[in-house]
Amino acid sequence: EEVFEDCRDLVQSAVDGYNVTIFAYGQTGAGKTFTMYGAPGMEGTSPRTIKELYKVVAQNSSHFDYTIHAAMLELYRSELVDLLNKGSDVKKSKLNVKADKQGRVVIENLIEEKCETAEQLQDVLERGNAQRTVAATAMNSESSRSHLVIMIRINSVNKDTKEELRGKILMCDLAGSERIKKSQVTDDMQKEAIEINKSLTSLGNVIEALTKGQKSIPYRDHKLTQLMQDSLGGTAKTLMFVNCSP
Repeated sequence: EEVFEDCRDLVQSAVDGYNVTIFAYGQTGAGKTFTMYGAPGMEGTSPRTIKELYKVVAQNSSHFDYTIHAAMLELYRSELVDLLNKGSDVKKSKLNVKADKQGRVVIENLIEEKCETAEQLQDVLERGNAQRTVAATAMNSESSRSHLVIMIRINSVNKDTKEELRGKILMCDLAGSERIKKSQVTDDMQKEAIEINKSLTSLGNVIEALTKGQKSIPYRDHKLTQLMQDSLGGTAKTLMFVNCSP
């Protein structure tokens, strides 16, 4: 509850039309997934964000019409996996990350579900998490070997002026950074570790370039930063949890 206080205002910002990113960063085993999702009886950031979102929407429903869509995907190595496109018999189209004319990130072929209640959005979260476990087993990876991203789009239309606002919440459970010598991984897991570290380095470079006010931001260095592009720069708002372990 105390940790979530830092996130509460960001939910209002997303409803007001801003792009918001909340992510947990740290080494393997530091508690990032626990921070983002929690455990039975101890809700993490994501479930609390969902509840807060629908609470804010209900408070403003007399003046605005809201539409909320959600998608869930995983970045394993450098491949995007749609976690709502469930079942091995389903033909899976390649997910391509692009930017539209307004600079908004668009992911081609990604399934988005309309969620009218907090329960429906929580169901998307749980189904995506379950599918991630299945996908992870099939691909011989563990949950911590991939980045997990929940994307919530919020469209609001002012009932009086008909003005439309588009906000977005991106919640990322990043894979853990690790030193290959220390983790003693080999072969496939070593390739995974290299790719994870590469993506986290790219994210660090983007954040450094933004904080220094550089003209050129290296979003295109990795799919992770391409995916987060419209939720990091410009008028976007970002909250990073740094998870440390001894």
